[in-house]
Amino acid sequence: MKHDEVKAVLDGKWNGGGQRTVDDWRWTPYDEGCVTAVYDQDGLLVAVQIDAAGGPFVRLYDVELIDRVPSEARAEILGLAARRGAEVTTNRSGDPQIAAWGVSMTTEQEWGWLPEGHVGRKDTVITSALFTAPGVADDAAASVIAGYDVRDLVANPGSWAVTPDDERPRWDWTPLEQVGPLRFGMSPHQVAATLDETPAGRTGAFPFWYWKESGQWSLHTDHFKRTGVTAQYWSPDGVPELGAVTVHGRTGPQLRYEGIPLVGITPSALEAAIVQHVEDHGLSLRFSPNGAAIPDGPNLHLDTARAGDSSVSEPTFCAEDWQL
Repeated sequence: MKHDEVKAVLDGKWNGGGQRTVDDWRWTPYDEGCVTAVYDQDGLLVAVQIDAAGGPFVRLYDVELIDRVPSEARAEILGLAARRGAEVTTNRSGDPQIAAWGVSMTTEQEWGWLPEGHVGRKDTVITSALFTAPGVADDAAASVIAGYDVRDLVANPGSWAVTPDDERPRWDWTPLEQVGPLRFGMSPHQVAATLDETPAGRTGAFPFWYWKESGQWSLHTDHFKRTGVTAQYWSPDGVPELGAVTVHGRTGPQLRYEGIPLVGITPSALEAAIVQHVEDHGLSLRFSPNGAAIPDGPNLHLDTARAGDSSVSEPTFCAEDWQL
């Protein structure tokens, strides 16, 4: 199928967006971004990503794939594959993939109505999926959608153990200046030397997409697995320097905001604590692009990391002008 045919099948629910790569592949969102199609250089549909929350339900034989508890979906997929003699492997997100059927599972943060009476992030994740045509690797399709080479990411083996809080190192932070031993403005070499660790993975891009060596390659992130942080870089003067630090929710050091632990906490508990603190002290509250409630001022962003069927808090501490 081509774009016009896909748009017709989806009743014209095209967002008008999309991006073409230098290899002339293209991704296009439909139905308010709940369905993303990937087209090859001939304009033919080669992959479809279905989002968990708003996308259509998809059934593989007798197994529902979308908007499921991940462990339950995994068990049913493994059972189906065993009955039909299909090989199941683990993809980079740690979820099942079946190359013979062109199915690669993943998860998303679950949203819904909270007890407080408004829509927000829950403490759980739900399943989504990528479907590919024969001969198209899920890494290739996912890379087109993500805008970077997913092979550069540290692969998850299928385990999401969370380090107990009493076993985590304690770091201090000075908003807009320093996170533990890392100071904003450090070079990548200084960051690695300070942590005494070689990055387990790094991402970056050429000016015209990652897989073509066209122009100056720009470093975006270094992933430090042992320490449990990801260093994020920007290049205001053409040289990469530290602009933000994400502390891994499952394994990273613990940091606090006014006595509130920020790392590895259920999202609902953390948000309730921050909102209460802001109200008690007459401070300003704002919401980050992902919908998390955050105090105004320290340029702190609160995301989530998967912990099996659930999620835990994963903060990012930013320099003053850094925008996520």
